[in-house]
Amino acid sequence: MRSMIVCVCNAITEKDVREAARKGARTPEAAYDFHGFEPECGCCLDYAQEIIDDEHRSCAGGTARRAVAQPPKLRAVA
Repeated sequence: MRSMIVCVCNAITEKDVREAARKGARTPEAAYDFHGFEPECGCCLDYAQEIIDDEHRSCAGGTARRAVAQPPKLRAVA
């Protein structure tokens, strides 16, 4: 199964963000740093945070099935 790209600038996937969250990352910056990257344009940060929050809720809830986070609406970057 393929994992959705969260950050195009760094080619970070949802699987990567979830892994970092399970290892303790609480912010996108921490998740990206876990994999040796840093945010570039910032368009992905809201979605990455949703994934991190979802992963932490999932871990706190035991074996409950987690909902798939919806990707954010794209916005123009100047």
